[in-house]
Amino acid sequence: MNYMHRIDSNMPPLQHSSLAALGEFGLISRITSAVSPGEGVITGIGDDAAVTSLSPGMQLLVSTDMLVEDVHFDLGWHDPSRLGRKSLAVNISDIAAMGGIPRWVLLSLALPSDLPLDFIDRFMRGFLGMAAEHRVALIGGDTCSSRSGLSISVTVMGEQAPELILRRSGALPDDDIWVTGTLGDAALGLKVVQNGGTGDDYPVSRLLDPSPRVSAALALAEAGVVTAMIDVSDGILADFGHIAEQSHVGGCIYRDDLPLSAGFRSHTADLSEIPYQLALSGGEDYELCFTAHRSNRKKIVDCMKKSGIAVTRVGIVINSPGVAVLCPDGTRYEVNSDGFNHFT
Repeated sequence: MNYMHRIDSNMPPLQHSSLAALGEFGLISRITSAVSPGEGVITGIGDDAAVTSLSPGMQLLVSTDMLVEDVHFDLGWHDPSRLGRKSLAVNISDIAAMGGIPRWVLLSLALPSDLPLDFIDRFMRGFLGMAAEHRVALIGGDTCSSRSGLSISVTVMGEQAPELILRRSGALPDDDIWVTGTLGDAALGLKVVQNGGTGDDYPVSRLLDPSPRVSAALALAEAGVVTAMIDVSDGILADFGHIAEQSHVGGCIYRDDLPLSAGFRSHTADLSEIPYQLALSGGEDYELCFTAHRSNRKKIVDCMKKSGIAVTRVGIVINSPGVAVLCPDGTRYEVNSDGFNHFT
């Protein structure tokens, strides 16, 4: 059975003209009607707490994120379905970054009272569609009113065998620095929509509907080749910087080795130089950045081929602190921003 069809068919027809008329418990019932039981769920939505069961020998991984209107998204160009998908995708990406298997999710919404019910329905279809793609079960959450825009809080739980969990703290000098997929697309997409572009543009779709690299992360974890890993949410310069800090190392990133998509290059073809700044510090690509010993290069490439995900070697871990971006001639490339920071 097509899961999205089931989501559509289980969502009852609108019988209220507003969120106020539906009420909190009516809204919860409406959301619950579209949720199916998930693997390992003993008690789901409807009790004071959910009850789940870890697979034998597994440890629990937990990650939480907030998305706030006019900080993380603009409803002028972020349609509700893809907002729902992205709300879950960015959290699943955190579980993937540790080599984990995403299992369960909690969703809390602070909703303006004038938000149309159709918006909430489309948001939930997107959210549950992303959940279905990764076999993640919605097991609870909360709703409340908001006087300052829409706020979305998502907590994802996953599991993994202790020996397969990947952290930021294991990078070693002379390790290679790798990244999956391409960089800079989401940052370029933000500039496109800010200049009046539409969601049909390739870079905009990368911004609005990112794909967490779960299968690639699991393949890398099972191959046992990764020394440290993180997802690229704030830009590779900032995010590899977190690996460097936690591992007490530094790194050199080779500017011209950064993987740039054909769509990125075509959108920037009329510029005098390739905007590497976007690829280095734009953020929201949700690719994987990881380190591995050079002896594992072929194994990593073969592993990613089986996952259908491109992978590129972009630098090297060094012993001294700090992260530098180097041009082909060995000179340092100056970066305008170290990456996204909420408080600067």
